[in-house]
Amino acid sequence: MNTSRLPSLFVSHGSPMMALEDSPTASFLDQLGESLPRPRAVLVASAHFMAASPTVTATPAPETIHDFGGFPKPLYEIQYPAHGAPALAGEVVRHLADAGFEPRLDDHTGIDHGTWVPMRRMYPQADIPVVALSVDPARTAEWHYRLGRALAPLREEGVLVIGSGGYSHNLRELDWQHADSPMYPWVQAFTDALSGKLLAGDIDGALDWQSLPEARRNHPTTEHLYPLYVALGAGGVDARATRLHHAVQMGGMAMDAFAFDQAA
Repeated sequence: MNTSRLPSLFVSHGSPMMALEDSPTASFLDQLGESLPRPRAVLVASAHFMAASPTVTATPAPETIHDFGGFPKPLYEIQYPAHGAPALAGEVVRHLADAGFEPRLDDHTGIDHGTWVPMRRMYPQADIPVVALSVDPARTAEWHYRLGRALAPLREEGVLVIGSGGYSHNLRELDWQHADSPMYPWVQAFTDALSGKLLAGDIDGALDWQSLPEARRNHPTTEHLYPLYVALGAGGVDARATRLHHAVQMGGMAMDAFAFDQAA
């Protein structure tokens, strides 16, 4: 990994309870922020922020959105009071427009749990500005990869680009009663295949995710997968992956994390 600039990252944010509960992935995220050069701001493409056009938050003081139901009261009391970065949001929009997208600024939306849960673990002081970027499940992996490619220059300017989603995400098949259930074979088949493509620098193979074993069983919907491709694109031309973390929750929720950068 090139140490002269920030990598782009993909993290699996899991259940919002990770904001309160310790787990191998929570412990990993707790140290991840300290292991990186301090960014001037963080741009997060979140699985829970969806829009038909690439949308960038320019809210000066974004509210903490509790976009979930049925969890313990303390979770709804959490605030992550990081500042926004309207000037950076404008930069992001310009990069996307130059790449042929039709982006828009949003000056009122806050940050959803796909953004604030990993940010709270990585940067608990909430002292780094944060901007959110939408994904579009109606698009393709290749579209999100191009979105990320347009953002790669920001990494040279001290911006940490993160895709926050889930390496596998089929909530209907999770073992909700046993957080430490071993990984299901169909999850391992897909994640091993996708990891092999990423680690080998086979971008075309990674983009062709639907041809991988058990692809649709792991991702019956695509919003938690597409942040991976934003991060991959932001890694730059011919980006190579470094796997930073490997874990599973409830048998079917792979919690892997990757860094992307061009080879030195």
